Amino acid sequence: MKKLLLGLAATTALVSPALAELELEKDELTFGFIKLTDMAPLAVAYENGYFLDEGLFVTLEAQANWKVLLDGVIDGQLDGAHMLAGQPLAATIGYGTEAHIITPFSMDLNGNGITVSNEIWEEMKPNIPVMEDGRPQHPISAEALAPVVEKYKSEGKPFNMGMVFPVSTHNYELRYWLAAGGLHPGYYSPDNVTGQIGADVFLSVTPPPQMPATLEAGTIYGYCVGEPWNQQAVFKGIGVPVITDYELWKNNPEKVFGITAEFAEEYPNTTLAVTKALIRAAMWLDENDNANRPEAVEILSRAEYVGADYDVIANSMTGTFEYEKGDKREVPDFNVFFRYNATYPFYSDAIWYLTQMRRWGQIPESKPDSWYDEVAKSVYKPEIYLEAARLLVNEGLANEADFPWDSDGYKAPTPAEDIIDGITYDGRTPNAYLESLSIGLKGNQKIVGSDVQG
Repeated sequence: MKKLLLGLAATTALVSPALAELELEKDELTFGFIKLTDMAPLAVAYENGYFLDEGLFVTLEAQANWKVLLDGVIDGQLDGAHMLAGQPLAATIGYGTEAHIITPFSMDLNGNGITVSNEIWEEMKPNIPVMEDGRPQHPISAEALAPVVEKYKSEGKPFNMGMVFPVSTHNYELRYWLAAGGLHPGYYSPDNVTGQIGADVFLSVTPPPQMPATLEAGTIYGYCVGEPWNQQAVFKGIGVPVITDYELWKNNPEKVFGITAEFAEEYPNTTLAVTKALIRAAMWLDENDNANRPEAVEILSRAEYVGADYDVIANSMTGTFEYEKGDKREVPDFNVFFRYNATYPFYSDAIWYLTQMRRWGQIPESKPDSWYDEVAKSVYKPEIYLEAARLLVNEGLANEADFPWDSDGYKAPTPAEDIIDGITYDGRTPNAYLESLSIGLKGNQKIVGSDVQG
């Protein structure tokens, strides 16, 4: 079941003559995913036949949680997977399970939200400015939550919130939002991996599909998760999303497609073929101003993929987002799969995750800027991505202008107005960025026991 991928004669240094014809080293593959809308590139590549076009016979398997998924990739039960962007980075630096995981493809931008229970929402509302029509003014700062947390603390009640995994975007986004509003989300240390040292708000892990039920049970008062599990809370009438990550950090990176470094080394042509299929899927998801999104929603609503109701998924996937029931607003970039170079694995995206690991103590000691650059380059592989993109362009399946051929792997700094706390992010200067954040470890600080020292 081999397939020759015919390319044009090399016209660029990105494609050598040896790669003009690619023979797949492995053509039967199994990929894992979690039931979230941002797994869409995998589903679309399968359903639209893009994997088959590359000679790949792919099986997609939903996984119980992020740890099971990562372990499956490491032990070879899965050839690759839809991953939290923090997972390849954490595994490569040895935080948690140690393994060298790489990503040649970033799956999306944005796509998450922070939801609170109806009770907490009612307590927050007096602290939230309103627009002329009486609706809450967005973005909503965690400053509106601070008096509520203080009240619970005075009553001796811990304020519990959920996120999906210790190295998830959701953990870091929830922490970022809380800290920007003056609430401490707690530190990690080598001796205490709860992440709750010195916390005002206590964060714990809940798998994404279980978030609404856990909120309804009162175990947590709010959570940060990807779609459709914020909109599910709205549809069930049990909670209110207070902010999307698009409002928290405009066009922030989200999931990645992860494989082991060994897989990429042993099966380089197969890796290129997979990347090609995923790029085509991402293009399809965003083309013609999201014209294909209704079809994508139908695919995702199937039980074998996300398995939520069509209307719940469509509420965010088709360019809108509903906050309070009936308060639906236009958010055309809530889910981005290809625009703004969404699929290019930027080093600066990797470095943001590493700064947050350092900020909250998951990286216990200070590191020089050069270390951040080295780790990012060992995990994020834009060279594979661009090689796959060049093949697509040569085959007439993609446009030359849609790819950042001349990028050095770093985005321009994210301007202050695009981030909730008004602090510019520049991936080239991670330590200066950490110094600019009012809450969190910086310089040579470290956690000893329950204290910050240094």
